[in-house]
Amino acid sequence: MPRTRYALVGAGARAHLYVGALVSTYADRAELAAICEPNPVRAAHHANLVTAAGLPAPSLWQPEQLEQLIADERIDRVIICARDDQHAPLIVRALEAGADVVVEKPLTIDAASAAAIEDAVARTGREVVLTFNYRYSPRNSALRRLIQDGAVGEVTSVDFHWMLDTKHGADYFRRWHREKRNSGGLLVHKASHHFDLVNWWIHSTPTRVFASGGLRFYGDENAAKRGLGERATRGTHDGAHGPFELDLRDDLGLKELYLDAEQHDGYLRDRDVFGSGITIEDNLALVVDYASGATLSYSLNAHSPWEGYRVAVNGTEGRAELDVVERGAVLVDEGLHPVLDPSAVAADDAGALRPIGERLLVQRHWEQPVEVPIVDAAGGHGGGDALLLRDVFVGPGDDPLARPADWTDGMRSIAVGIAGNRSLQTGLPQRVDGLGIRLLEAS
Repeated sequence: MPRTRYALVGAGARAHLYVGALVSTYADRAELAAICEPNPVRAAHHANLVTAAGLPAPSLWQPEQLEQLIADERIDRVIICARDDQHAPLIVRALEAGADVVVEKPLTIDAASAAAIEDAVARTGREVVLTFNYRYSPRNSALRRLIQDGAVGEVTSVDFHWMLDTKHGADYFRRWHREKRNSGGLLVHKASHHFDLVNWWIHSTPTRVFASGGLRFYGDENAAKRGLGERATRGTHDGAHGPFELDLRDDLGLKELYLDAEQHDGYLRDRDVFGSGITIEDNLALVVDYASGATLSYSLNAHSPWEGYRVAVNGTEGRAELDVVERGAVLVDEGLHPVLDPSAVAADDAGALRPIGERLLVQRHWEQPVEVPIVDAAGGHGGGDALLLRDVFVGPGDDPLARPADWTDGMRSIAVGIAGNRSLQTGLPQRVDGLGIRLLEAS
């Protein structure tokens, strides 16, 4: 069987997930033929991962050469891991050049570019796959199964609270994400995952969004209010470091991908979270109405002392509650990203007041609560990443939970965040009218 030929567009840290799969588990059916990345250091980093696995080196290209790349290398599918605001033009160009697309969330960051993707899909008839790995996490799949099986009856409302801590949450304020023009803010970049989960859990579509929030912790104005004093403009420097500083020399992967590469494009991965120029929010709250009649109340905090999320789904026959603690406390000298490993809880968190772990309860009216087992596997997101990669590189099978996602799911997830951003601007609720995210101010 001939192998599917892939091109990678954007070679930052997130690309490791796909390159690792292409050179190992799926090397017999897929080939990374080309890398399209403007920074030569990052391009070479990922090309070296391919050759280190004993496979032919992929050819290296610049973004303006995408159409030529697809033609010359006979590319079947393009994997896009570029900056969020670049997704839409890259998707449209790849589709028109004759390739299908696999793209990281979010699909795009605003209504105009969403319409461009919708038009390109209609014109070309080609496929766009969204990689919503949270759907595949066993805990989230278990909640979907409960709702789908009618355990709580018809869903009437969802309460969803996401806590990003002062390691992981702060990181969005160091990178390109800190500018809304690049990322759409956390309502689009981060919360599109969460809105997709709700859309998928309750099998409905958003119709109206009202948002409130602001930049209340990070940024130079908040630092001045709290008297933090003068700070270094970046975390990579000699001398003492504060807990909010990221020194890229302390992480070999970040050093290779960013510190060693910044001479070529000037991109700084370690900017001060209390510096100037931050245009995204760190505290957000939304009310979202759904076509089914359900209502979502959602909040996101990006400076919590612990990381995780809490979900409650209310229905006509009861309630389901999912509690997840991915990092119980932020301690000095820990890594950026929390890793949920329930098998290590007893050893690592014995006696902790907020132990790492997860719990799913369902309680029907007139009955005692019942804990629902969550069966995790090895690997990222409780084994969910492996399931996602299987669907990406092999193709989705008969999944009773409907976890594979396409561009229409991507549209519905970003619709909430885009409408939320508009609501933040106007102070008014926004109606989401149709799949193409046509926003109308609600009366």
